[in-house]
Amino acid sequence: MSELLILAVSGAILTGVSCSLVGSFVVRMNLSSLGFAMSHAAFAGAALGLVLSLDPLGLAIVFSIGVALLLGPLAEKANLPTNVILGVIFSLMISLGLVFLNLIPQTAMSSVALSILWGSILGMTVTSVLRLLVLSVGIVLIYWLFFKEFQAIMFSRKLAEASGINTRPFYYLILFLTGITVAFSLKLVGGLLVFALMVNPASSAYQFSYDMKKITIVSPIIGVLCCISGIAISFLADLPVGSSIALVSSAIFGAAVVLSPKRKRG
Repeated sequence: MSELLILAVSGAILTGVSCSLVGSFVVRMNLSSLGFAMSHAAFAGAALGLVLSLDPLGLAIVFSIGVALLLGPLAEKANLPTNVILGVIFSLMISLGLVFLNLIPQTAMSSVALSILWGSILGMTVTSVLRLLVLSVGIVLIYWLFFKEFQAIMFSRKLAEASGINTRPFYYLILFLTGITVAFSLKLVGGLLVFALMVNPASSAYQFSYDMKKITIVSPIIGVLCCISGIAISFLADLPVGSSIALVSSAIFGAAVVLSPKRKRG
């Protein structure tokens, strides 16, 4: 039991950090729909893995990264806003996910399938935690190395390009990081609710500051708090861990809106 708890808490901390850090980019760039699309792409991939008796996480990663790689070029070629393309992808992925879920053999339609939807503390293994550790360290390093470029893109992609920054690689990098973060967080939070952990903590942090550096420090702290509190509620009330984390993150966002100095100034 102690080993399970250590793995759950370690996974929760790392999931909170990685999702919230990536979420600070996603929210600032008005790409909240990206979290919806990526989470349902991961959900569809994992469900297909169960249908084909393959590794659900592996196919979740393939689907998420595939959407990330297609999104940028597709938006450019269609000459449509990214959020419009995300809406199309979201509807496609949720439809595929539900179709694949319906095709899962009855023998596999058990705790594994439910953990894909809602997340599971039991899903955290040493390998999962190590993957999340590598991912979290990687995101922090990328943010540290390219802070100026990311900040310029988040302020205005057109102005960043006018100042000589090639925004496309950094924009695609954000899409890639979002996809792989969603896939790696699938076991703890679940495919249908992981976007809440990506959007809510970052949105809460934005209620108290305009400074991007402060936001990328506060947002992971809120994300970790959401995950730890969600796991505690899940243990005590015997609720799905993903739902518990989403409820906590939503409550914190609601409190942040009420207490926000930005609201008072408005």
